Formats: sequence, structure tokens, C-alpha cells
Amino acid sequence: MKLRDFGLLFALMALWGLNFSVIKLGVNRIDPLVLTAMRFTCAVFPLIFFIRKPDVEWRYLIAYGVSFGVGVWGMTTLSIDAGLSIGMASLLLDMSVVSGLLVGWYFLNEEITRNKLLGCALALLGLVLIMYDDGGAITTKGLILVLAASVFWSVNGLIVKRANTKSIFAFNVWGMLFAPIPLLLLAVVVHGSEVVTNIPSQLNGFVVFSVLFQAYPTTLLGYWFWNKMIMKYSVSSVAPMTLLVPVFGILGGFWFYDEAVGLIEITAAILILAGLLIGQMQLPRLFRNKLGADTV
Repeated sequence: MKLRDFGLLFALMALWGLNFSVIKLGVNRIDPLVLTAMRFTCAVFPLIFFIRKPDVEWRYLIAYGVSFGVGVWGMTTLSIDAGLSIGMASLLLDMSVVSGLLVGWYFLNEEITRNKLLGCALALLGLVLIMYDDGGAITTKGLILVLAASVFWSVNGLIVKRANTKSIFAFNVWGMLFAPIPLLLLAVVVHGSEVVTNIPSQLNGFVVFSVLFQAYPTTLLGYWFWNKMIMKYSVSSVAPMTLLVPVFGILGGFWFYDEAVGLIEITAAILILAGLLIGQMQLPRLFRNKLGADTV
């Protein structure tokens, strides 16, 4: 990966990590699924009227919108509603690193190298340390939901690869068109119709800021660049960068909510950064493809 692209991805992970602090402003005041539906609605309208539909089949757009909207963020917000802390949700969502390696290897014949495995192991060790220090804010239902979300994160990368479009920004916008309605339907199924009828009374400055921040810099800018990198590099090379998100999530909690950052968090951050650096090194191939043959 080019140094410039690595630096931009690093900055994007900082944005996504700090975004969890912004999400917290909204989820404390309005239903999480409704908040997420509003995020994607603002990201799509009115922009979609000025952007030509990308030259891809509708099935890829629909699959991306449902997978990204409901699969990733719907499941993640539901996991928080099920008792999983926001910090744990951001951490466990990074299990997509593991599923990303497997998805890239099995479906796209991407190579798994020694450095990627070693880097993944170091980064996951960092995540385990942070989870250990969290105080056990995990529920079985929440754990299942967020692990499902992490798999959908990797599925998103596969959908983008299969769509094979160069119009990444248009693909993002048109794909997200299919996220809000399923999210609202899910909100009604899970929490009842009052989550929709109560929207006007729950809107305030915090909710509006949370929605707009998530919709524009985080979603439109962030995922346009993310999918561009997915197209440029292998899924298994780009996916480990998401391990930086919880590092900046912890820093955001410290800066904005006075959450303590101890020795374990610092040690975990160092392990994650070391894992990312090792994962970007060029070393001999370990597995050539899913049919497996050569090892070195």
C-alpha cells in the first residue's frame, strides 16, 4: 500500500473512531435505529437527484444498502440496545478483520501472508486487552448481534468488489438509498410504532448535529474513500486498518466524556498499531489461494 493511501486511511479511522462520541450524543436522545435511518436519509437526499446511477446491476446496490444499513449499523445499534456498551460495540465490530481475511481468501482468491496473520494476531491481542479492561459490559444477545455486524462489514467489501465499478461515490449514494426504509421497519418491529411517531418531539440540537456529522464527513466522505481503497487494494490488506477505530474511540471518550485511559489501553493501542504496520509489510506468501496449495 502506498504511504499516502496509508496516511489517508489512518486519518479516516480517526474520524470513524471519534464518530462514536458523536453517535453517543444522539442515541441517548432518540431510538438508535431511527437515528441510523436519519443518517442515511440525509446522506442520500437531495444528493441522489444530482448524481447519475452507476453502471452496475440493481442487485449490487440493493445488497450494499441492506448489508451496510441494516447488517452493519442496524445490528450494531441493536447490540447497544441489547446491553452492549458503545465502547464494546466499536471494538467487537473490528472482528471484521478476521472475517475480512476469510472472505477475501475464499471468495476472491486473495493471498494470506505470514505478516497479515501475525499482524492480525497482534491487533486482536490488543482488542482482547481492551475488552478485558472494559469491566465486562457484554451481553450474549449484544455479542451475537455485533459479531453478525462484523461479518456484514466484510460482506460489504465483497459486494463492492463484485460490483466492479469505478463510480465509487455514486455507488455509495445509490446503495444507501436502500438503507433507511429497512431500518425504520426494523425499528418498528423491535420497538413499536411510537419510535416513528415520537421523532418530532425528540429532535433537538444534539440529535441534528449527530445525524449531520454521521451523514456527511463520516458516511459520504468516509465510505467513498473506504470503498475506493477496497477497489484499489485487497480486502485483507485494507480491513486491518479498522483496528484503529477503537483506539480513537477510546481517545474520544477521554477527550469528550472524561473516560479514563489506563496502562492497558495504551498497551493495547501499541499492539494494534504494531499489528497494522506488520500487516502492511511485503513478506513471502503463506497460502496461494483457497485451493491451497503452496506454503512457504
